[in-house]
Amino acid sequence: MTSNNDVRAVELFGQHYARLKKEVNKVIIGQDEVVDQVLMGIFSKGHCLLVGVPGLAKTLLVNTVSRALGLTFNRIQFTPDLMPSDIIGSEILDQDRQFRFVKGPVFANIILADEINRTPPKTQAALLEAMQERMVTAAGQTHTLPDPFFVLATQNPIEQEGTYPLPEAQLDRFMFNIWVDYPTYEEELAVVKATTGAAQPIVEHVLSAAEIMEYQGLVRRVPVTDNVMEYAVKLVGRTRPGSPTTPAVINDHVSWGAGPRASQYLVVGAKAHALARGRFSPDIADVQAVALPILRHRLVRNYKAEAEGVTVERIVAAIL
Repeated sequence: MTSNNDVRAVELFGQHYARLKKEVNKVIIGQDEVVDQVLMGIFSKGHCLLVGVPGLAKTLLVNTVSRALGLTFNRIQFTPDLMPSDIIGSEILDQDRQFRFVKGPVFANIILADEINRTPPKTQAALLEAMQERMVTAAGQTHTLPDPFFVLATQNPIEQEGTYPLPEAQLDRFMFNIWVDYPTYEEELAVVKATTGAAQPIVEHVLSAAEIMEYQGLVRRVPVTDNVMEYAVKLVGRTRPGSPTTPAVINDHVSWGAGPRASQYLVVGAKAHALARGRFSPDIADVQAVALPILRHRLVRNYKAEAEGVTVERIVAAIL
């Protein structure tokens, strides 16, 4: 695309983004920041992990977004007995006595991995390989996943008995760790009014798969000034204990800081954040706006932080 076409594309992106949020908000009341972060993750070609207690419409949000985007959608309920073949598919012997690969539920544009921490590491790894490589291997054959492809996983922060927490290396594959909080009184009242009657909102398609991929390319083409790029890298560097620029709060309360993938996601996330607001290039405020969901799951707190009740949110606020 030429630069003139890109300028027009940025204007169209802003319009489509606003329409997309409007369609999602027909079903999802409140949670504006959560919706924003999910959409930014999709346009940044990243995956999202939604963390919140049961009943906060995490599953409904993912389903609504898939309907508004007009994409294929599969929900996988993660349980302790789920096997990798239940996700990626398996080979069967057909009537002609030939082996044929039957695709699993991972072959869709949007995958809802519900309660991903309730299945053993072997099965978690099967999904996380698909997230990273965007392809799966079965019986020595490689099968490419559809494009676009996103995994939106959910996790319950309570009832940790019998769960398998995701290792840090696998958490790192999620662009955003999105905290889904309780609604306000007004929002909860609106939810009850909207969901206890007979009326059912109709969510209309806003974008096609081809348009989403075009906008993903547009996000990548957004220019970033050197000072914004340097700020993102320095910010991630400040999360690593023992570094010359590391503040005391990190040295005291963090065992391991964020890796280079966090720097990449900060820049790409800042681009998407700027585009969604009709701007052609991100500034430092855009990096700061996406810093918490990107760094939240990449900082490993030490025992002192847990004993003193120092949260990751407080640590990120301090380094910002």
